[in-house]
Parts: sequence; C-alpha cells; structure tokens
Amino acid sequence: MFYSDAFLKDVLERTRKVAMVGVSLNPVRASYFVARYLGLRGYTVIPVNPRHAGEMLFGQEIRASLADVPKDVDMVDIFRHSEAVPEIVEEALSELPALQTVWMQIGVKHEEAASMAEDRGITVIQNRCPKIEYQRLFGELRRGGFVTGVISSKL
Repeated sequence: MFYSDAFLKDVLERTRKVAMVGVSLNPVRASYFVARYLGLRGYTVIPVNPRHAGEMLFGQEIRASLADVPKDVDMVDIFRHSEAVPEIVEEALSELPALQTVWMQIGVKHEEAASMAEDRGITVIQNRCPKIEYQRLFGELRRGGFVTGVISSKL
C-alpha cells in the first residue's frame, strides 16, 4: 500500500480526536506509547479496551467499545489483530457520525473492511503507525530514526 506524504500529513493535520481500539495499560506496549505520544502532540486520545473499561489512562476514561466514545471522534486507530478489524469498522461506521479516518496499525490489514469504510467516504490507512508517520512528516526523526529525548553535548 502506498500513501503519499501529502496524503498522510493531511490526515494527521485534520485529525483532532482519536479512539484507540486495543490500547494497553502496559507502558512497554506500542499502543500505550503511541497513545501517550499522540496526546502529547495535542490529539485527544480516547482509549478503548473492554478489559480496562472505567480505568483511567492519560486523563481519559478507558471505554469498553466504540459505542461508548464521544460521537465527535474523527479517527479510529486499531491496535488489534487483522481478523478483528471488520467488526471494529462496522461498529465505527454505525456509532461515529464524525468519523473521517480508520487507521490500522503496523501489521494490521483487512481489504474487505477497508473497502466497506471507503465506500462510505471514510479515509483508510493500513499497516502504518500514526506516531511514526507524525515523527517522519513533522521533522521529529533524527538520522538514527528515532528521538532519544537525551540531551548531550556530544556530536
């Protein structure tokens, strides 16, 4: 799948509120640090995980399902296995009237679910990470491919 930089940047610039399906409370899991990162970049991240419903993560209550998130969510970010995507997309399409984008994380793809969303005018991105794309497109990656957050006087 090819997505132009301009296309990805447009999606990231127009997005304000993200429902993250499959978020983890474990700080070493990718969904945890992606949610944290997006929140630090000004996005409102609504965590969705039925196992942790009612708990708090980054100042937001974890919701059991997309039916429980605010209706003005404009992006659903999916951290689940590809087999779970059709059900998630169906729920997003029925519950979120402001939905603009379905984003499937690295390793997550489902062509039929993508077509279902695209047929309704929803932008679909598969097998990509919004954190990585944000860093790449907005100049936050260094030559090594990551930002360490460590201040050093060494060059």
